[in-house]
Amino acid sequence: MTYFTIASDGSYEEEIKKSRFICYLKRITTEEEGRAFIATLKKQHHKASHACSAMIIGENADIKRSSDDGEPSGTAGVPMLTVLEKQELTNVVAVVVRYFGGIKLGAGGLIRAYSGSLAAGILALGRVMVTQQELLELSLSYSQYQNFESFAQQEEVTILDQTFSQDVQVTISLSPEREADFKQALTELYHGPIPITSVGKKEVEIPL
Repeated sequence: MTYFTIASDGSYEEEIKKSRFICYLKRITTEEEGRAFIATLKKQHHKASHACSAMIIGENADIKRSSDDGEPSGTAGVPMLTVLEKQELTNVVAVVVRYFGGIKLGAGGLIRAYSGSLAAGILALGRVMVTQQELLELSLSYSQYQNFESFAQQEEVTILDQTFSQDVQVTISLSPEREADFKQALTELYHGPIPITSVGKKEVEIPL
């Protein structure tokens, strides 16, 4: 199963018409984790005007929740949820804390502020693709290894580990559907088969 989420937990802050908007993003796997995170931020920012939130959970985005937390209905939580959906993110909770600066933004202004703050936060923290990949161990001679790194980069496979002894043992990861093509390309590169052992599967994160 492949899905997209944020690269790391973190926050992003901006000021809009004298109001402070602080966007927090956190990776989660359950709704309970999301609600606990929201509760913690509300306690931490107890003097803030609002702490609006949105979360999506599950590899198939099965659970979706949002809250306007006192802002006019539909001006915060749903726009934030829409941003997460458009970015195809899941297993994430977003909270935008607002400290009111005295200038009313109106419904359209609130929608732009909350969705814009979240979009900027996602851009600042980055996105990753989480996917299951095959792990393969290759045994290469030192002369073969000399051009393997550039070949791996060209083939878009990830080198996870390298052990230098009598030969070079290289552990790589790649998507299952590309395994056969990779082996064929490797055989063509070295004009013959290379010893390859399957060593299982691993969930990897690929930056986007």
